[in-house]
Amino acid sequence: MATPLNHIIISKQAVNQQSLASNLADDKSSKPMLLRPPRRTNPITWCGAILCLIFSLFLILAGIVTLIIFLVIRPRYPLFDTTSASLNSIYLDSPEYFNGDFIFLANFSNPNRKIDITFEYLDIELYFFDRLIATQAIQPFTQRRGEARLESVHMVSSLVYLPPNLAMDLQKQVQSNRVKYNIRGTFRVRARLGVSHFSYWLYGRCQLEMTGPPNGVLVARSCRTKR
Repeated sequence: MATPLNHIIISKQAVNQQSLASNLADDKSSKPMLLRPPRRTNPITWCGAILCLIFSLFLILAGIVTLIIFLVIRPRYPLFDTTSASLNSIYLDSPEYFNGDFIFLANFSNPNRKIDITFEYLDIELYFFDRLIATQAIQPFTQRRGEARLESVHMVSSLVYLPPNLAMDLQKQVQSNRVKYNIRGTFRVRARLGVSHFSYWLYGRCQLEMTGPPNGVLVARSCRTKR
């Protein structure tokens, strides 16, 4: 038979569980919540952040100054060229050992109108095809803006070994009255603008064609300078 609503029996255990749950809820609501105090940032961390900020601002300022210099001043590289050369002698001391005497006039020019430059290191090499036959160093010097400087460079070759194929090519060129040499220059340049300066390496390349010795003269040349 169905039990009337007013006769539903609730067990004592269920009543006790409900009472315990309500008491726990009252206890939690009555206890105050404890908040942790905020942690202080380590001073070393602040110092590192400030240093990073200063360094970043310095890099930005340096980039802006460099951009202004390049846009306003427009620096250009010095130029290496030759306008005169003299082939005094070529002879082979045995089929494979080369001796020679060669002089050329090196022309260094500074095309900048606002920048002075200094050639701190100058080394010039003479090649027959890809074979080194002579080398010469030049004393450092300074060029003011817009200046040009001529240097006489004397290249002497003594008992330089040439492979048989190159020795044969050299003999043929002498007989045809057209001798081809290659000049390679390696330079370290320092550019100065007021109190600031910067350095870089520069490379000069010249291909020369001359008449045969003993009175060989320059008849054609092709020079370029690159960084």
